[in-house]
Amino acid sequence: MVLDKLGRSLHSALTKITKAGRIDEKAVKSLVKDIQRSLLQADVKVQLVLDLTKRIEKRALEEEIPKGVSRKEHLIKIVYEELSSFLGEPGEIKLEGKKPKVALMVGLQGSGKTTSAAKLAEYYKKRGYKVGLVCADTYRPGAYEQIQQLGEEVGVPVHGDPEEDNAVELAVGGVSEFREDPQDLILIDSAGRHRKEENLMKEMKEISRKISPDEIILVIDGTLGQQAEAQAAAFNEATDIGSILITKLDGTAKGGGALSAVAATGAPIKFIGTGEKIGELELFKPERFVARLLGMGDIETLLEKIRETTEPEEIESERMKAIMAGKLSLRDVYEQLEKLSDMGPLKKMLQMLPGVGMSLPEDQIQVGKDKLNRFKVIMKSMTDEELDDPKILNRSRIKRIAEGSGTTEGDVKELLDQYENMQKLMKSFSKERAPQMKKLRKFFKQMPKDM
Repeated sequence: MVLDKLGRSLHSALTKITKAGRIDEKAVKSLVKDIQRSLLQADVKVQLVLDLTKRIEKRALEEEIPKGVSRKEHLIKIVYEELSSFLGEPGEIKLEGKKPKVALMVGLQGSGKTTSAAKLAEYYKKRGYKVGLVCADTYRPGAYEQIQQLGEEVGVPVHGDPEEDNAVELAVGGVSEFREDPQDLILIDSAGRHRKEENLMKEMKEISRKISPDEIILVIDGTLGQQAEAQAAAFNEATDIGSILITKLDGTAKGGGALSAVAATGAPIKFIGTGEKIGELELFKPERFVARLLGMGDIETLLEKIRETTEPEEIESERMKAIMAGKLSLRDVYEQLEKLSDMGPLKKMLQMLPGVGMSLPEDQIQVGKDKLNRFKVIMKSMTDEELDDPKILNRSRIKRIAEGSGTTEGDVKELLDQYENMQKLMKSFSKERAPQMKKLRKFFKQMPKDM
């Protein structure tokens, strides 16, 4: 999970407040100290932490509490608002108007630039845009082969030539090719460079001058922590940085430092990498991000992920209506588990549910993940008839399925018990299904495909 340690620490601090008998000055100061400790451990700069917590304390002690809101609720709201503001404003690469839009990716070697280019390509392709990738890295061995492979994985065209050693010509040629093709968005992957390498910085400026990109995206390694600020400032000095993409936030305790340091430069963080897989890229929206950190959940992002794996007509289908009424088969269960896998790791999905992600222990989440995978293996060993009508599963069939799936008869029976529980649960929701389905349909209709 992105910033797992920081999230649990902040959630713990707020839990103390919700359990406190009364909220007085002493309780506020105690919360402020807990927040300071959490942020400093996440490598956030001392001065930034002090400035933030001073604002929280001042508002908590001086603001008038609105009617109908408890002091505890008001304090939590202040923490949420200040942390959200602390991380800057949300943004996205705008693709409106004349196309194609050209984006130049820059950053240090090893920052995850090439993978990030492919992630961005998939992000926009999923939203209905045509995207082209250009390899303008002539220094790193295998750079073209890597981006070509990623392009095939994502399903987008790639321009490049492993024999060409002029990065400027490659960038110009790629833009020219994809203007004729044409694409909606052209992503140019440049060579990794260091701010002290004058030749590479000069090359970056020359590429920018020749292709006149609509946006220059600086890719920063989240493991740098607060050192990311100096990197962002140096690149911004050399060229006009339009936005920042921070990578590797899932595997570092310093991610909070990187996020806050970059935000302090005023450069907008537009995307964050949340894992190694191509689909693990998120549009950075500070309010949603902080809500997840504090254990408040992020229903909007969860709905967007559901939308990416579910067509609107599927929500309207007779099959889905039957499922919501509790009339589901094991085949339906299997298909829904497959969709859950497409949406991302179980832990990340749970993190988007209010209060759930932070309350479940790591080992319990892992057990749940292992069990779901085991259930899928068991169902793969069933016949079509058994999947469609689980009632026919007698003792001999259960024994055969267990042997065929490499599990135990107890595992198969546990799956059947869970299946029956799911049926009961869906039936219990059936009376409330109409307003819920109406809300989901409204969401799908209102949300444009190119978001």
